[in-house]
Amino acid sequence: MTLKWCKKWSFVIILAITGIVYCGIDRDLLEITRWESLVPMVEGRPEDDWNVQQEEIVSDPGMEGDIQNGETDQSGVSDPGASGEGLGQADPDDPENIDSRPQDLTSPGDTEEEETLPEPEPEPEIVIGRVEEDYFADALFLGDSRTVGLGQYGSLKDIATFYASTGMTIYKLLGAEIVEMPEQQGKITVEEALQHQSFRKIYIMMGINEVGGGTAESFAKAYGEVIARIQELQPDAIIYIEGILKVTKARSDKGDYINNEAIESRNEAISQLADGEKIFYLDVNQAVCDEDGGLVKDYTSDGVHLKAKYIALWEEYLKDNAVLLDWTPGESTDPAVPVDPDPMDPAVPANPDPMVPADSAPMPPAEPVAPMENGEQ
Repeated sequence: MTLKWCKKWSFVIILAITGIVYCGIDRDLLEITRWESLVPMVEGRPEDDWNVQQEEIVSDPGMEGDIQNGETDQSGVSDPGASGEGLGQADPDDPENIDSRPQDLTSPGDTEEEETLPEPEPEPEIVIGRVEEDYFADALFLGDSRTVGLGQYGSLKDIATFYASTGMTIYKLLGAEIVEMPEQQGKITVEEALQHQSFRKIYIMMGINEVGGGTAESFAKAYGEVIARIQELQPDAIIYIEGILKVTKARSDKGDYINNEAIESRNEAISQLADGEKIFYLDVNQAVCDEDGGLVKDYTSDGVHLKAKYIALWEEYLKDNAVLLDWTPGESTDPAVPVDPDPMDPAVPANPDPMVPADSAPMPPAEPVAPMENGEQ
């Protein structure tokens, strides 16, 4: 009886023990599987990593809502695809989420004010027109014997300032001691004089004495260097480059260095120095040359220098082609009718020997005599 009872209940007991053991192993295996599915976050036991990650998931407000809704995978991490978004962030390109996009709070008026830049001031308009004699009150004329004649026989002799001398060249202009200053003993150089007195217009007529040497390029280079130095000393002045006056056709055809071909090449070179802003080129030959391109023979006695009574043609051209510094829109810029010189005016005497350099022509005793330099043009 006892043996039968033991056999009967021993099977039940073994089955119960086996079930208990099996349940314990299954729970341990489940815990191990969850640990291995996680990346270790800190050093320590796997169960510590599991607890840390569960705490972070629960602490995220967005994740907490997903967990409460049961939308978690086996590892406890919410599935971003469950709601179609990543970690609670809305897609800004979705038309349904247009209100969630960042809004520009700047009003259109503010944007226009910020983007509107002040307009640059327009450059002053350069206007060439007619002026009267008072325009030359602050003008300076630099030149050789031709400018000497302008200062002696023209109407501007008591209005403008003249630094000119017979035989002057562009190469020695700035260093020439030809200027008399009231506060200076003796004469000073042109460069020194430009540091004592200011001018708003500076006219340069130079070149007849340079045609016998160098090239048009070397002449223009020296001319440009002189202008650059003048601009340093007189930064507010407008500079007028006057084209070299031509000679008569008969004088040009004599075959020496004084000829119109050489003059034209040098005029072309120096005209390139004009910038139309502070430096201007004036072709005075338009006022005194004939249809053949040479100086009108009736205007001269030696083929080179203008007679005194025709100096007015030169002056009128300068008056008709001046930069109007104080011009305002609406003012007339029409040139005046050229003045017909009085035929009774005294004339600059002719050079009796055409082979003698141009600036060496002797002056008659009855006329004012310009300073002469021996052996120079």
